[in-house]
Amino acid sequence: MGSRFRQMLLGLLSAITMAGGAMSSEAQQRSDSRLPMEIAGVTVTPHVRAKSMRYGADPGEAVGALVRIFVRHTGFQPPREGAANRLNPSEVLFDGQYPIRYLLDGAWSWHDNPNVWRGEDTEIPPGGVSVWTFNTVRKDWGVGRRFTMTVEDWRHGARAQFPLEIAAPKVWLSAVTFLASDGGVYPDRMILHVANESKTTQRIVGARLYLPKDPKRWRILSPQPPLTDLQPFPADGIPAGDRGGAQVKTGRLPLTYCALEVTLHDPQGKPSALWAHLRIKREAFDISGGWVGGAAKDGRSAVLHEPYLKTLTRLHVNTAHLGLTPGYTDQTGPDGLYTRYPLKFFGGLEPLELYDTDENLPRIHAAERLGEPQLAFSSDQRLPQEVWRELLRYAPTRIASTVTLNDESNWRYWAGLSDYPHYDSYRVTAPSVDNFRLYDRWNGIRIGWGAPLETIGDKCRALREMSRPAPTAYWSQGPASGWDVYDGRLRTAPTPDEIRLQAYHALASRITSLYWFNLSLTALVRFRDTLEELERIGREMRMLEEFYLEGDAYRYRQTRREGRLDWDLASIAATQGALLFALDLDYAPDPKEKVFRFGAPREARFAFDLPAYLRRPADLFRIDADGVHEAAWRTTASGVEITDRQSRVAIYVATHDRQLRARLERRRQELIAQENALRFDPARSDADFETLRAIARPRD
Repeated sequence: MGSRFRQMLLGLLSAITMAGGAMSSEAQQRSDSRLPMEIAGVTVTPHVRAKSMRYGADPGEAVGALVRIFVRHTGFQPPREGAANRLNPSEVLFDGQYPIRYLLDGAWSWHDNPNVWRGEDTEIPPGGVSVWTFNTVRKDWGVGRRFTMTVEDWRHGARAQFPLEIAAPKVWLSAVTFLASDGGVYPDRMILHVANESKTTQRIVGARLYLPKDPKRWRILSPQPPLTDLQPFPADGIPAGDRGGAQVKTGRLPLTYCALEVTLHDPQGKPSALWAHLRIKREAFDISGGWVGGAAKDGRSAVLHEPYLKTLTRLHVNTAHLGLTPGYTDQTGPDGLYTRYPLKFFGGLEPLELYDTDENLPRIHAAERLGEPQLAFSSDQRLPQEVWRELLRYAPTRIASTVTLNDESNWRYWAGLSDYPHYDSYRVTAPSVDNFRLYDRWNGIRIGWGAPLETIGDKCRALREMSRPAPTAYWSQGPASGWDVYDGRLRTAPTPDEIRLQAYHALASRITSLYWFNLSLTALVRFRDTLEELERIGREMRMLEEFYLEGDAYRYRQTRREGRLDWDLASIAATQGALLFALDLDYAPDPKEKVFRFGAPREARFAFDLPAYLRRPADLFRIDADGVHEAAWRTTASGVEITDRQSRVAIYVATHDRQLRARLERRRQELIAQENALRFDPARSDADFETLRAIARPRD
């Protein structure tokens, strides 16, 4: 039945394609001029896979790529008046075929180009730019594929053909972050990071944004004046094989889509350009909780109870998977519940006109309405092209979209679909798409209740590289309540150590928000022993959030000792310094309690590379929720070497700024003061914990 239906679709498609071919020929015959357009740039983001993952069936290699083509209208000669002067691509063919054919035969997973747009969205003014996207998933459309793109403009009786190649980049934009100096929702500065894997130095010499004149018509992008307030780092260019970037003052920006063009010069002054297409959103490091809106003992939402809100605030949570909630979000007076304990909205956010307002925009994290559309056994399942269509509702608004991914085996099918992709995957006592028993991690010991914690970092890096330069986030495992017993493990939530390591494998990869799954009232009461660790991690994230927001992932490697995994070493480089993470890999499953056990602190030597602009730092120190600590270190030709006695998680800061440690310590003291001002500490006070437990529903 399915095969026959597929054949029918292909037959219908063949008829459409033949008709399209006839129209193309007719248009070419009546053509009175060549179509005045050029390919301003092509961005290719090759797919990647986390090779450490283990599945019951081979998911295949990541052989495709996300391709964005930046088309510019060069202007008719002689100029034409009014609408006739606008370029109007009526159809676009790829090697003579419509994109739908490549979707049906499995070569592409989704596309976004004029073939599926409304007519007015295809009209490009002179100098304007349009971005055409497709995501390939098959080897014959992978890196190295050469193809011809044919563009027909029936209005003007003109056509153009462009030979193109899906070529792996040697230089690319690895991260682009929009920030607001005043803390508001409208960005006025941008930090961009560039990876230079070419053989020559690349110097950033200019940048330009292309913005819609009308956000409702976000696909039509007009050039803005060049951005002249641009501070590259390093100032003399990014060395071959290294990374750098630029801080850019942009002026106040709208919350919409843009194209970004960054101009580079090589040592001979030869120019080149890097391009990106992304949503302008003011980036903020948000810490979210899942299921916080569940019912309390009295049947009302838990967020209507002040002790619970105090607990979330003490954990530094500022976002929740909820929307407008009567009795809470409408309490905005001077002493209102929402005024004192605000949580940003994170969910479907519909009706959109209720959320896309000047009043509510500061309260919004992102829109997430599709559940888990990638999950095969979920009722939320959608094809990538369906997800693309569903997310279109957010495009003309000021609200960024996000999608929850979970099955890393085919993330490549979903590359580039949302503004702010994230995923959920938990490594102990939780359902998972990968097969825990296939990991031969502990000298032949196989377990069914857990998987290597470090695979969280592997997946974060895979999602980041397929989504660049857009930001990414992660649902980290918290003290969830209600999961089943797996392989005899009686504790149905992670231990504090397991919580800490999973979170930090994600943080060390450079995410820009973290969501706990979950922080329901029932879960927090059931697993009181996790509260103090959640508080510590929250405080540390708040202390160091400027690095996550303004930095870029730099280097990652694993070390071994006596043939065993020893440490994960990862770094995030920002202009003010680098975060250096050492994450303990010398842990093992406890055969009796079936939890992961870490050993006592041990002597270790950590070697970290630094980008050229941060080498030979003036200061280096270790930092955590308890304070700033001295560390023994020395400079090396490529970075620093640290000698320390550690286990679990060690975080170091390397910087040229000798005042940075004092600023971070002040920030830590401010956070502690905020915690203490709540006068509520259920982790340490039995009386406060009993208050919290009294409002929770009894355990099922």
